[in-house]
Amino acid sequence: MGRETYRSAGVDIDLVKEAIGALAGKVTFRRKGPWGMLGGVGHYAGLIDFGEHVLALTTDGVGTKMLVADRMRDWRTVGIDCIAMNANDLFVMNVEAVAFVDYIATDKLSVEKMAQIGEGLNEGARLANLNLVGGETAQLPGLVNGLDLAGTCLGIQEKGKVVTGEKIRPGDVILGVPSSGVHSNGLTLARRVVEKAGGYDERLPDGTTLGAALLTPTKIYREALDACRKAEVHGMCHVTGSGLLNFPRLTKYGFDFTDPLPVHPVFTWLQEKGEIDPVEMYRTFNMGMGFAYVLPEDQAVAVRKLIPGSRVVGDIVKGPGITVRGLTIR
Repeated sequence: MGRETYRSAGVDIDLVKEAIGALAGKVTFRRKGPWGMLGGVGHYAGLIDFGEHVLALTTDGVGTKMLVADRMRDWRTVGIDCIAMNANDLFVMNVEAVAFVDYIATDKLSVEKMAQIGEGLNEGARLANLNLVGGETAQLPGLVNGLDLAGTCLGIQEKGKVVTGEKIRPGDVILGVPSSGVHSNGLTLARRVVEKAGGYDERLPDGTTLGAALLTPTKIYREALDACRKAEVHGMCHVTGSGLLNFPRLTKYGFDFTDPLPVHPVFTWLQEKGEIDPVEMYRTFNMGMGFAYVLPEDQAVAVRKLIPGSRVVGDIVKGPGITVRGLTIR
């Protein structure tokens, strides 16, 4: 089949970065008066001054995982993904998610599909402990082919409790938390490999079909709020699109992953069947680690006790860059 890359599948993460930079470079206006913006653009959520508190806003969608749901004719869990990809953007900054609105764009409405999506949104709201306060459904034949699901999440936190990564220092450890699988990122590459090399009914070694593995919903990491109450956390990262390349959002220092979490079987299958280079895998997928804490070594024990399966996977180093067992990712 030949070596596959995210770019060959249709997503150029370097171009994405350049294009977002071009967009953000033109968005310079800042509100005058109270309730101004705090910090810059580029972290997981945007922050708004709200007196003794900050409000936080984030927006994201399910992406091409919707195409897997269409192939499997199973849309029951994509609503969980939609809320997870937004709520995790808040939890990663120690911000409580409180309200959510969804946006559905489709060429043709299906009552069955909408009911199943609603089922997942409701479960995601329960897991994240937030209110579903509304949404919008748009029929856009000619502009949309299929159905796209996205949403926006509002959060709140006391000003002094927001975690941005500014306290990270060399010597801090990285505590990794397992993912539930592919989550909702890298599906363009994953689908390409599956459709060329196996098919959604092919089974992984544990008996799970590839279709079911790819539809496993994104884990919601709400326990981060408890972790920040029990330990001194300097930074957090949830591993979304671009894999480990998410980490430099937190700090100018480097990340050395000397003992990464076990790779989920679905990633092993994708890498072997797609002949994907290891660096490309870590630049595209979470590879089994969906969330990570950066904190002083003496604080890691408290978080490990709180979160089953978590463990120290590396540490912060003075020089910039990302390495995994000596393999340079960036």
